Amino acid sequence: MTLPWHKNAFATLKQMIDQNHLPHALLITGMPQIGKFELMQQLVGTLINDDEIIRKDNIRQDLDMPVLIRRSNYLNMIYCRAGELNPTTKNRSKDIRVDQVRAFCEGLNKTADKLQIGVIYYADQMNVNAANSLLKTLEEPRENTLIILLAHNAKNLPVTVVSRCQSVHISPAYDQETQAWIKQNIEHEEDFEVMQLLEATHGVPFKVIDDLAGDSFIHYQHWQDQLLNIAIHPIMINKVEDFEGNEVAVLNCLQHLIIEGIRLKSLQHEGGLVELNQIINMTKTDFLFKLLHDIQQAIRLSKTSVNIKLLLDNVLIIWSHITHLKTYPKILN
Repeated sequence: MTLPWHKNAFATLKQMIDQNHLPHALLITGMPQIGKFELMQQLVGTLINDDEIIRKDNIRQDLDMPVLIRRSNYLNMIYCRAGELNPTTKNRSKDIRVDQVRAFCEGLNKTADKLQIGVIYYADQMNVNAANSLLKTLEEPRENTLIILLAHNAKNLPVTVVSRCQSVHISPAYDQETQAWIKQNIEHEEDFEVMQLLEATHGVPFKVIDDLAGDSFIHYQHWQDQLLNIAIHPIMINKVEDFEGNEVAVLNCLQHLIIEGIRLKSLQHEGGLVELNQIINMTKTDFLFKLLHDIQQAIRLSKTSVNIKLLLDNVLIIWSHITHLKTYPKILN
C-alpha cells in the first residue's frame, strides 16, 4: 500500500517501470523520516514482484557485526550504509567509507540472471573518497543492475554523483489524506490538531508519530505555546517556564516555528497556529530570515563553551519584539 505522501513519487517511479525507462541509477531524496527507505522497498517489491520478501529487510537491524555491506532477504540485493562497525578500528563510523563502497561495487560486478539491486543509505553520508569510488560503477554499470541512492539532501552529494542519477523527491505533506493517515495511526487523535502536528515537523508524518510516542511532544508544545505568547505579549518573556536547562531544545523549537512561518508567508497561506499567523502577518520576511540565521548560529555555538543561556536570552529579546522592529539588531558576531 502506498503511503499518501509517497503517491506522487511512486507514480513517477511506476511510470518509469511501465514505459521501460527505469534508469540504472536512482537518487531518492527527502527530509529525514519522510520514508525514503519505505519508498525504495515498494519500488523493489514492484520490480521483483515480491513485496513480502523485501519488507523483511529491517532498516534498524543490529549493526554490531563488523561487515562492509549487508545482504537483503532478496538474494540479489545488497545494502551499504553508515553506522557499521569498522572491522579494523572496532569503532562505529558516522560516514560511509571508501572500503564499504568498494565492497558494494564489487558485489554488483557479479554476473546474475535476475535483477541485481544495490542500495546506499544515506548517500549524503559518503565521504569524498567513497563518493569518488562509486563514480565508475555509476558510469559503467553491468546490465540488469539498479543502484538506488537514498539521501536527505542532494546538495550534500558531489555534483558528479547527482548528475549520473535520475532523481525522485518525496515532498513534505500537509494534505487531507496524509492527515487522515496520521489520525489512524495515533491514539486519542481527538486531542490533537493534526495540521499543527504536521507544521511542527515540517510535513513529516513519521516524525509526528515518533514525537507523540514519548513525552517530547508535550514539552515541545509547552515551549511552543510560550514562544508564541512571548511574540504577541513581550512582557511574558519574564514568565517563561522550563527554558533553563533546555536552551538548545527551545532554540530548535523556535527555529521550527520560524521556518514554518517563512513557508506560510511565502505561500501566502494561513496555518493551524492562529498566533503564528498573527505574528508572521506583522513581521517583515527579511527579519524572519535574519532571526533564523541567528538561531542556527546559536545552535552551532551551543556545541562550544559559549554561554548558551545568554545566547537564548538575546534571541528571545529579538523574538519578543519581532512584530514591531524597525531595524534588525546585531546579536551575534
